[in-house]
Amino acid sequence: EAEPSCCETRVPTTTPAGAPAHGLVPLFPPGLQAIYGECRRLYPDQANPLQVTAIVKYWLGGPDPLDYISMYRNMGRPAQDVQEHWHYVSFGLSDLYGDNRVHEFTGADGPSGFGFELTFRLKREVGETAPPTWPAELMQGLARYVFQSENTFCSGDHVSWHSPLDNSESRIQHMLLTEDPQMQPIQTPFGTVSFLQIVGVCTEELQAAQQWNGQGILELMRGISGGPWLITDMRRGETIFEIDPHLQERVDQGIETEGSNLSGVSAKCVWDDLSQPPEDEEDSRSICLGSQPRRLSNKDTEQIRETLRKGLEFNSKAALPPISSQKQSHERAQSRKDSLESESSSAIVPHELVRTRQLESVHLKFNQESGTLLPLCLRGRLLHGRHFTYKSINGDTAITFVSTGVEGAFATEEHPYAAQGPWLQVKADNILILLTEEFVDQMLGDLQELNSREETKLPREYSWPEKKLKISVLPDSVFDNPLQ
Repeated sequence: EAEPSCCETRVPTTTPAGAPAHGLVPLFPPGLQAIYGECRRLYPDQANPLQVTAIVKYWLGGPDPLDYISMYRNMGRPAQDVQEHWHYVSFGLSDLYGDNRVHEFTGADGPSGFGFELTFRLKREVGETAPPTWPAELMQGLARYVFQSENTFCSGDHVSWHSPLDNSESRIQHMLLTEDPQMQPIQTPFGTVSFLQIVGVCTEELQAAQQWNGQGILELMRGISGGPWLITDMRRGETIFEIDPHLQERVDQGIETEGSNLSGVSAKCVWDDLSQPPEDEEDSRSICLGSQPRRLSNKDTEQIRETLRKGLEFNSKAALPPISSQKQSHERAQSRKDSLESESSSAIVPHELVRTRQLESVHLKFNQESGTLLPLCLRGRLLHGRHFTYKSINGDTAITFVSTGVEGAFATEEHPYAAQGPWLQVKADNILILLTEEFVDQMLGDLQELNSREETKLPREYSWPEKKLKISVLPDSVFDNPLQ
């Protein structure tokens, strides 16, 4: 099996403490030692596991943030329906060294680095004598996203990957995240570290997690696929809904009674202010390529950053579109951003951020994947009195839908479309759209075809002239090549 180009697999030569002896500083780093200690608690007979290691460490200019991924053989627990599997553990999202080479050292009381490491459990195939190395590259990809965006993961988050995780023909093409069932949170001299396990899922299971919530789908999977430890089987050919059709009813009931916990996605989207003539470049808020933002005072900038930290944290990397979150940790360092908050429906934007513009008419444009989430936005969020945000991955643009029950919004029933002043120039060209329950019901009927499993022929246009609102669902090429 080919190794990742920037990594190597090796059996580490160990010191008496069981740590790799070469490639590290002479004194074994305490953060690394703490994770090894938790691993040795689970695998006392595997003190010297196979590892995938970055040839050139991230802190020396290499491309891979994870210094090591250790791979263990877990014999499972047949009596508890836990299959034999390979267990992968990352080293590098937390602070391993405590000397600011990768993560800013902020003390032992808060999170260490990003506060977590990734794990993955892969079913061991018959006759397999060594663990496949492709999960290590998958974990490096997720780590690159975290380092580049500074968005952290939480249990219940989902990752739209749109490709078989092992580059095969597998139906397992996306991921959910949950707490590792064996590895306990640890305290290191540089802060706390928890362990989040990657769980491979099919497209239908990802969509159910988006429309309802990740934790609910994970609970259904424990009884149907993967067992109580949610072991990924890349050869699984059926979704949990094909294995047990009654599960779809449970998801539909959950959506109806609880709504969706997904408060926003990274997306391909733009919006046009149809109230302004096209030649008015000063106030146009479409793609605006080449336009120069106005300078903001330091006070404005800090105010905006604080606002975003509290309730509008967006994922902005194209490599990993939608990511949801079940919860938001308020204990993380302010320099780190949580994944999208999913339970709060208030405090969208504070009134102190002035320079709000009311818009008479707007045109919203989405690619197909983003467009298919519009019914979720309306049914799972707005009808439950919550908000939903699309954050562009191609530019500083955002579109937030709110219902009349959401507090703190700067759009009103009299002026349902509004754009927020300096925020347009710094974090996001943010348009806030307030929809009444009656209009949401009408839109759900008109957008019903977007719920279809079949691919919609593009472009598609939906228009509500009396509301002065137009929505277009367009091919990806429109967003990938905006000048064409």
